[in-house]
Amino acid sequence: MKILVVGAGATGGYFGARLAQAGKDVTFLVRPRRAAALRERGLRLTGVGEDETVTPRLVTAGELTGPYDLVLLSVKATALDAALDDIAPAVGPGTAILPLLNGMAHLSRLGARFGEGAVLGGVARIISTLNGEGDIVRLAPVASLSVGEQRGGPSERVAAIAAVLTDAGIDTRVPDDTLTAMWGKWVLISTLSGLTCLMRGTVGDVAAVPGGRAFVEGLLGECAAVAAAAGHPVPKGELDALATMLTTEGSPLTASLYRDVVSGAPTEVEHVLADLTDRARLHDVGTPLLDLVVLHLRVHEHRTAAD
Repeated sequence: MKILVVGAGATGGYFGARLAQAGKDVTFLVRPRRAAALRERGLRLTGVGEDETVTPRLVTAGELTGPYDLVLLSVKATALDAALDDIAPAVGPGTAILPLLNGMAHLSRLGARFGEGAVLGGVARIISTLNGEGDIVRLAPVASLSVGEQRGGPSERVAAIAAVLTDAGIDTRVPDDTLTAMWGKWVLISTLSGLTCLMRGTVGDVAAVPGGRAFVEGLLGECAAVAAAAGHPVPKGELDALATMLTTEGSPLTASLYRDVVSGAPTEVEHVLADLTDRARLHDVGTPLLDLVVLHLRVHEHRTAAD
């Protein structure tokens, strides 16, 4: 299977490296500056007891020739429009596109450009970041991928992709309802991003102060209510587990969106959080806490643009 990994960041870089280590036919599509760094240092993985270096096969936009069997799309939502143009030469009639972005808005944009049938549903669960040298730092052991048809049900191409990922040692799952799995991840990411960005602290910081747990539970309830109204309720057991994880005292957990805020970088507020509030309005679901998070982050975006 000929695989193109779009982006060599904290998520796509990790899973692409695992595929490359397993001897799969993997090429990374990256920007020229990232390509130069990777050619000099290699793609380095660290954290959680690992310290490994992969020598990746690289291309930049304009160097792609011929279609790929699988395009693993792992870019920030803010870079999605440019990525659509970049990957166009790699998408042929039989290409499957597996996006690993948070939220749901990218599905319609990819479908409009390449056809809905080309686009799979996907969920990446990994807690990682890039350090100052561009190395991938895993912050927790969790690292899994879920893949499936948007319409649900089994398919030959999903089975083939899952087999390749599993053979590379990646914890791979094929959920019965891929869209509901994506909504579950969206609820998690929105709650985690909201509580850490608005409160400017870790999960443990928020849980340690009076009112912190109630705030988290209220925000989680709002996000879950939107998912339920959209027809993709998060199972109670999963919600209970999320509530426990997001109210654990001493937890150092933060969201990547929070780390963007702290570093003064642009965020995915519109794609991840504002889109969720828009869907809440469509279903007449009140989200006052989530609305406050969106307002807070839009002020950050305004400041970032001005700077």
